[in-house]
Amino acid sequence: MSSPIWKPNKSQISNANITKFLSYVSQNTNIELNNYWELHQYSIDFSEEFWRLVADYCGAIGDFSPPVRVGESMIDTKWFPEASLNFAETMLARRDKADAIVFRGENKIELRLSFADLYLQVAKVQAHMRDCGVSEGDRVAAFLPNHPAAIIGMLAATSIGAIWSSCSPDFGKQGVLDRFGQIEPKMIFVVDGYYYNGKAHDTIERVKSFLDDLPSIENIVMVEYIQSYQGDIQNCSTLSEILSSRQDNEVDFLRVPFDHPLCILYSSGTTGAPKCIVHGHGGTLLQHLKELQLHADVREDDRVFYFTTCSWMMWNWLVSALASKATVMLYDGSPFYPGAKALWDFAEAEKFTLFGTSAKYIEALQKVNFSPKSQHNLESLRGMASTGSPLSAEGYDFVYSEIKDDLHLASISGGTDIVSCFVLGVPTLPVYRGEIQAPGLGMNVQVWNDGGESVHKERGELICAQSFPSRPVFFWKDVEGQKYHSAYYEHFPNVWAHGDFAEITEHGGVVIYGRSDAVLNPGGVRIGTAEIYRQVDKVEAVLESIVIGQEWKNDVRVVLFVKMREGQELTDDLIKEIKSVIRRECTPRHVPAKILEVGDIPRTKSGKIVEISVRDIVHGREIKNKESLANPEALEFFKNREEISSI
Repeated sequence: MSSPIWKPNKSQISNANITKFLSYVSQNTNIELNNYWELHQYSIDFSEEFWRLVADYCGAIGDFSPPVRVGESMIDTKWFPEASLNFAETMLARRDKADAIVFRGENKIELRLSFADLYLQVAKVQAHMRDCGVSEGDRVAAFLPNHPAAIIGMLAATSIGAIWSSCSPDFGKQGVLDRFGQIEPKMIFVVDGYYYNGKAHDTIERVKSFLDDLPSIENIVMVEYIQSYQGDIQNCSTLSEILSSRQDNEVDFLRVPFDHPLCILYSSGTTGAPKCIVHGHGGTLLQHLKELQLHADVREDDRVFYFTTCSWMMWNWLVSALASKATVMLYDGSPFYPGAKALWDFAEAEKFTLFGTSAKYIEALQKVNFSPKSQHNLESLRGMASTGSPLSAEGYDFVYSEIKDDLHLASISGGTDIVSCFVLGVPTLPVYRGEIQAPGLGMNVQVWNDGGESVHKERGELICAQSFPSRPVFFWKDVEGQKYHSAYYEHFPNVWAHGDFAEITEHGGVVIYGRSDAVLNPGGVRIGTAEIYRQVDKVEAVLESIVIGQEWKNDVRVVLFVKMREGQELTDDLIKEIKSVIRRECTPRHVPAKILEVGDIPRTKSGKIVEISVRDIVHGREIKNKESLANPEALEFFKNREEISSI
């Protein structure tokens, strides 16, 4: 059995929220629980009791009257059907002068809101919404950067039972219409521009262009960020006008049923119109309280950061730190402008306790040989989280050698579909290189083979075998529920199949090998794309890569595309080196049949590479929604190219 790369000490274990929760459960159930694995099994065997205790212990505000759960099948299960609550009420429970939000923009703009300030500003925006006729069930959209205005708008909409949906301002017109055109918002928050890589990007004309095609919108709130807005958009108020002209008043929280829609998130949409995934007040609240307090060990007065945009579900997760009376740290702009130290300057100055980012960001720090610990005092930092793609074993090594050696590193995985995680960190367990520590509490996560059998130390489909509160309430305009059912329940009847190719390890942890619909299958052997990426990342000359399975002579062959570092080129010797590394560290089956150089790697707005889109375009299939990509022009290399179709 391999040795852990990190172990919590006695003080870290005894002070962890999850240790205190374990005692709380034992005291309230007369069941003696001694460690995480016993607590996890309890949360599965007694799931109704477990989720009620989460609501009590983690400070969820509302009436969580029994029954906790009704329904026999996973698909038909309803959680807390008699409950009454409002997500925003728990978010805004703290109202003192401590920092609630600290914002830093790439342009060096800094904003700071106390919990009292936040409450008063939400109250004013709520009053404006009501004056504009926004009410329960209406949709409120946002075309905003990761700015305090987005949190204020979301909490104001949520407080009256309206449904929030946001995207980042780098979306083009069609990308906005593909999303908001489906949900027909009544009000929208927009921004006049944003900063990225040292440049100001004006968005006013783009805003006007998509507003013309969203007739459901009756009122607009303009957030002035890069300029003072003097425009001519009808029915448009600026956020600064709303906040300066209205009297202080109280927030009126409308309590709604547990499954009342809270927000609408979107699938990546690279193979068609994005699915509109609706999440509810209660499920989102309980799941986020559980994950932030018990798994991420977030405590009152902590300072919680996640590098994200308003298009990624990690934004929703980050905002929920307010419910734990912690400070939300917001950053907007490039994480590498003006250099690799940008986010670490912020972390040091504001004493981050949790630093969240993507695996790609950690890999990028490695590539530029930047060592945060050598230039920054990170004494306050207790935890680090990574998601978006699997974090390589070398990524774990880098964090512990170049960021901080006494740190709880949690690779986490779940997604937009559940606005949370299936597998994530546990601060009282050891960390092993390349492994996610454990399934989340209350999540009956298993790995099944194609025969529907649960397997350990064998690769298969990541599934969840019983219901959990943060399942989507429904998909928007999916009247018969067919899209919902086909998305999760077609692979195994009445069992959630998440679409990840995974393995449960000897330690009880989980390794994610990539999306199961992108799994390579040469000669009938299933290979996760992440296995190949981990090896290619070791080759210094390669900046990043993307791998697909190409249909070839009644089989599938592995084709690897690489983007080279500046000044490097893909020579025959380098191709041999890449193949040698993959063969040595994996198997001959993993070795690509062809390796080709590309100018760029196509990815979504949230930074995920799009293997399926590349695979489809190589096979001549239409890519229907390029607006979901951050760099759609990168796909052109793969389209109708003789060197690919004939390779």
